[in-house]
Amino acid sequence: MTLKETLKQLEALGNEKMRAQNTKHGADDNQFGVRLGEIKKLAKKIKVNHELALSLWDTENIDARLLATLIIKPDELSIEEMDKIVQSVAFNQLADWLNSYVVKNHPEKENLRQLWMTSNQPMAARAGWNLTASRVVHNPEGLELDVILDRIESEMEKSAPQIQWTMNSALAQIGIQFPEHRKRALAIGEKLGIYRDFPVSKACTSPFAPIWIKEMVRRQG
Repeated sequence: MTLKETLKQLEALGNEKMRAQNTKHGADDNQFGVRLGEIKKLAKKIKVNHELALSLWDTENIDARLLATLIIKPDELSIEEMDKIVQSVAFNQLADWLNSYVVKNHPEKENLRQLWMTSNQPMAARAGWNLTASRVVHNPEGLELDVILDRIESEMEKSAPQIQWTMNSALAQIGIQFPEHRKRALAIGEKLGIYRDFPVSKACTSPFAPIWIKEMVRRQG
């Protein structure tokens, strides 16, 4: 499928309601407003296509970039290219898909994590904290959890909202996964109060770290 054909299909799938929702959450006007499920269906139809993914990304269209995250080959991106791509994002939903489908599968993700954990660029820092939260769960060996908690306690309150979200995930996961750090993680969450009043449906768990930690620990039995 060519770039022109792909963009034509995305445009045909767009709808005003989704465009309005994206705009409400920070998206710019370069979008068609395609539902995420429809983008995933189109990705399955196209399959992996690295060159098309790069062309889609270059359009700067949000729907095209969301699709690109699903058909790109992470291992064919250099560290420099991955860093540039991450820093080019301004929409949180796109950042989340990029982190989930591309960054987490990059062969140099640990080097990228270390690079981004010291970055002043919001989306790079968001990605760095996202990778850190993932490491806490899946590969915590070598992480200095006390140092990470120190940073969260001193930096999270004044960090950009984009960074707070994944920094909060790291805080919660430390509290959930490590009983020896749970008391401090709960205390930091209570002290900072970030997401304390975050609206959630009855079926969802609050992102407020103390509630999140206690609920996940309860489920573990």
